[in-house]
Amino acid sequence: MLTRPPAAPANPLDRLTGAGLAWGEGAYARWAAPIGAAAFSLYILLTAFTAWFMPDANWDMLPYLAIAEEGAYPDPQALHDYAYSTVKAGVSAGDYKTLTDDGGGFRSHMTENAADFHSLLGMYRIKFLYAEILSSLSHVVSPVEAMRLVQVFSVLLFGAITLTWLRAEGALALAPVVGAVLIMSDFGDAARASTPDLLCSALFLGGLFAYVRGQEAATAILLFLAFVARPDNIVFLAIFAVLLVAFRQKAWGALAGFAASVVAYFAISHWAQHPGWWPHLWFSSIEQHYNMDGFEPPFSVAAYLKAFAASVVRAINVNSWVGVSVLALAGWYGLGRAGFRLERRAGILLAALVLGVLAKFTVFPIHDTRIYFPNLVPPFLLLAAPLMALWASASRHRAAPQVISGDKS
Repeated sequence: MLTRPPAAPANPLDRLTGAGLAWGEGAYARWAAPIGAAAFSLYILLTAFTAWFMPDANWDMLPYLAIAEEGAYPDPQALHDYAYSTVKAGVSAGDYKTLTDDGGGFRSHMTENAADFHSLLGMYRIKFLYAEILSSLSHVVSPVEAMRLVQVFSVLLFGAITLTWLRAEGALALAPVVGAVLIMSDFGDAARASTPDLLCSALFLGGLFAYVRGQEAATAILLFLAFVARPDNIVFLAIFAVLLVAFRQKAWGALAGFAASVVAYFAISHWAQHPGWWPHLWFSSIEQHYNMDGFEPPFSVAAYLKAFAASVVRAINVNSWVGVSVLALAGWYGLGRAGFRLERRAGILLAALVLGVLAKFTVFPIHDTRIYFPNLVPPFLLLAAPLMALWASASRHRAAPQVISGDKS
């Protein structure tokens, strides 16, 4: 017969420590929701602060500012001079040198060659919504400040939608966990970069939340706006639409958003003079070509596979989106095995998000986390409700009286 050894008398320090830990656990259990919401809000505000006061001076600022004011500068040289002079006035001297001088490489060449710089704009012009917002804000603040305003707004909007989603699921206690997911997903880098990525992500998150809540009109509008901010979201929308039809899920908002995006995709691509899928992929993942006008390299399976393999290696060893996606899948599987499954509507969405990441990478193999960021956080928000149910079940189990059989020998 096994006997329990007598407990050693606790010294005053141990008793004090135990009492403090017990009090802290009880207090957090009672106030988990407000504490979680406050901690997450503080993180969002800090991120918005860094987006304004510590922005990342990335080269893409130049073409984005150029497409925002093409109407005012129809001449390529004048447009080139405007973009470079505007960035020079809006960033530090060190940052400007980094953006314009890489020792005779791509950046140095584009600084000196207006025609080649202009030939690249079709790959940026397709981000129609972002350009229009920058153009409008530039009448109120400087163009570089307009970029920072968009980033701050996107951070705050993303944070507000996330908190609203968690509150709707009764899961504000999990807000710090979602904050940790954001950190792992390079949310801070996306906030500091002057690109349309975070704006797209905030609109996309709003569209998904509207879908989960059954608000069809808002779903259609927000998913379409997210597409116009970054048209590569058409990949997710296509997969989502196929799954909705295959599983006979009534969701006219998502289907309407997809249909509108398909029509807009061809119209915007033609208007923007986009070079096409393969030339763009070649430029981004194979070799930077200096002039995209008339650039039509023959399709090569070997070149595609080489780019795919290189991006897989970099995605696993340099970026975080693969690990975050695997973590979401593990949570989905674990909760399902524990008996806490997603309801049908949410399950279809989570499957579309995961498949959307895989499809986007397959169609356009590029390793940067920012490309896949819109799909990374929503799965964890979908898992919030079953995770809270698991938490409640575990709490009830711990609270139940434990019957210990005595020694009947």
